Amino acid sequence: MIESLLLNLGSRDILSAEEESHLRAIIVKDRYFAAGEDLVSEGSRPGYSTLLLDGFAARYKVMADGSRQITALHVAGDFVDLHAFPIKKMDHGIVALSSCHVAFADHGDLRTITERMPHLTRLLWLDTLVDGAIHREWIVAMGRRSKRAHIAHLVCELFVRLQVVKRTRGASFQFPLTQIEMADVLGVSVVHLNKTLQALRREGVFIWENRTITIVDWERLQEIAEFDPGYLSISREPR
Repeated sequence: MIESLLLNLGSRDILSAEEESHLRAIIVKDRYFAAGEDLVSEGSRPGYSTLLLDGFAARYKVMADGSRQITALHVAGDFVDLHAFPIKKMDHGIVALSSCHVAFADHGDLRTITERMPHLTRLLWLDTLVDGAIHREWIVAMGRRSKRAHIAHLVCELFVRLQVVKRTRGASFQFPLTQIEMADVLGVSVVHLNKTLQALRREGVFIWENRTITIVDWERLQEIAEFDPGYLSISREPR
């Protein structure tokens, strides 16, 4: 059930048989969510952390005027709220953008890992640090990149992350977001998003249709995005 998590953690260091067995033993409860349902609600105090097994989810904040800003996208293999273990109270929500299959790790079991399994603790800690690195890249994109480069960077990032957990097919991957949701990710109007997507389409770098993105020119897409995947820490080395 947790193969996507094992692929994610295993892309950064080697998991021992004991560590893998322990994760399989503690992550056993699962649930399905429909698109639009909250996996975790703002203000809640969950006693578990949620692992996304399949689907797309988003971290978000709702403004006083009812508008929404998506601050992160999550894919299979991501612990969407691992930080809730030490923080306790959620200051934002996490919503399913597609049908999602999730599993849960009880905070008591996570505490045991921190007390008895230092290497696995470091790998889970690294998982939250990569989340932070992704947030920094998103802030840079929001403040300094053109919307053309911002979209290109997001496509590059998702492709690499989905490759790690074997959710790509050649140069394509499923992308279930609507244009309204994509506009929430980018912090722009749907009209502005449409114009930018049309410009990228004319450049022939990727195609987005039927809820699938197909990369046509990977080198050019990386160039437009100024994409360097180093911040994702996808290199297997001792941690």
